[in-house]
Amino acid sequence: MRIDVLTLFPEMFEGVFSSSILGKARDKGIVSFNTVNFRDYANNKHNTVDDYPYGGGGGMVLKAEPIFSAVEDLPVIGGESEQPVKPRVILMCPQGEPYTQKKAEELASEKHLVFICGHYEGYDERIREYLVTDEISVGDYVLTGGELPAMVVIDSVTRLLPGVLGNEMSAVTDSFSTGLLEYPHYTRPVKFRDMEVPEILLSGHHENVNRWRRQQALLRTWQRRPDLLEGRELTKEEKAWLDEWKREGLE
Repeated sequence: MRIDVLTLFPEMFEGVFSSSILGKARDKGIVSFNTVNFRDYANNKHNTVDDYPYGGGGGMVLKAEPIFSAVEDLPVIGGESEQPVKPRVILMCPQGEPYTQKKAEELASEKHLVFICGHYEGYDERIREYLVTDEISVGDYVLTGGELPAMVVIDSVTRLLPGVLGNEMSAVTDSFSTGLLEYPHYTRPVKFRDMEVPEILLSGHHENVNRWRRQQALLRTWQRRPDLLEGRELTKEEKAWLDEWKREGLE
């Protein structure tokens, strides 16, 4: 996968792209990261990329020209021997669709992602209408720019690529990957300050352990994110667990 980021602050990504899982993925050749300062594509002597909005109002609006030029100047994946790959051009903005694990899995199947990070009151609407393929929001709040949200999305997508994680099952059992929150984890020592690991995890009985984990994942989801269970088709056993917890008055 190739990931390009259009930003006015490419230095913000240097540590992120060279550290931890992302750095290892790049070193393995699984993904390549590239940052583009779209100020380099400004078509005026002062290199400005924003301007006052037509119709008046506060704040400045990101101009269309430098963004279009920067995207159009990106290398095309594929060539004479391969079908050219059309990139997914992603606009990070609070008006976008809420980001989910399902969206991360969708983007992880692509070959080329382009992220646009703004820093002003808004974008020229022509960028939304004629250039981007996706608008994504990481939450109902406003940040200074799109760099931090882009880092979040890039991290969540990269870890899903084959060969990135040491244990391929890690991504499969993560919270939201199954539609539920993840079950509790424990490690050594067995007893710490009178707090003990659940006995079932020490039993060595894999079937019972897996059943306990499914039960705990469902319980944690019901207690913390009941909205995730809306419309979910539950098994007979899962329905019985929920009925029992409701009778017990668990919150």
